[in-house]
Amino acid sequence: MAQATPRQGRPSSIAELRAVAQPPEVRSRRNAEHWTASLYLRDLSPYLTWMLLKTRISANGVTGLMILVGWSTAAALLIPGIWGAALALLLGQLQMLVDCSDGEVARWRGTSSPAGVFLDKVGHYSTEALIPLALGIRAAAYPFETPEDFLWTTLAGLLALFIVLNKALNDMVHVARANAGLPKLADTHGESAPTGGLVATLRKIARFVPFHRLYHSVELTMLIFVAALVGLIAGQPITDRVLLIALVPLSLLALFGHFLAIMASKRVRS
Repeated sequence: MAQATPRQGRPSSIAELRAVAQPPEVRSRRNAEHWTASLYLRDLSPYLTWMLLKTRISANGVTGLMILVGWSTAAALLIPGIWGAALALLLGQLQMLVDCSDGEVARWRGTSSPAGVFLDKVGHYSTEALIPLALGIRAAAYPFETPEDFLWTTLAGLLALFIVLNKALNDMVHVARANAGLPKLADTHGESAPTGGLVATLRKIARFVPFHRLYHSVELTMLIFVAALVGLIAGQPITDRVLLIALVPLSLLALFGHFLAIMASKRVRS
């Protein structure tokens, strides 16, 4: 990828900032854009980016803020009841907003780098591992009773492991292709879709029940908030426990399905 031309100063308008920081190739990315970004965050992020460009903070510094917001999302879940879940829901959205802005700052200043991509991965991997761990602590409730409550923290550890492995599969594909001397994959449906057979059929069915999309920090915080709402009536921590029990086998199924989809696609073929 060619390095963007560095710009001095700040944009003269939000429109100019959008033209540079949100080019069509960014808005049309199939995998790199979360649905909340397409829905509304990319409409809001230039205003945050505008304010960040008034400071001396670097794009990597903005990514550092994204990481801290993500960790705070998980920490908020340690607050029992509805208020912790509500705060986590809000912080999960804020993390994605800052995640939009770090790339926009980098594109405006022409400072995109591998370090920024690496930090972005650290932020999402760590956040999406910490959130299920915090859910396990919520499910165990306070104070812990041993060994009974270790069941919930153990299930949470398994959920975190399955989520991180599922995320890592895509990165493993890029590493495998690079080691084999193959070109970088285009971010298109054709490259990632299974080429036929049972896996392709199952993938089409999964579009109607997209449980494999439940393991991003945004979706996880939404589910935990819904569980907390139900818990106001049904009681806590029973709803968190039901949610955790449901997510663990579904995450394993999503992991296995993702693996099969990769093996059946063009991504790992020379």
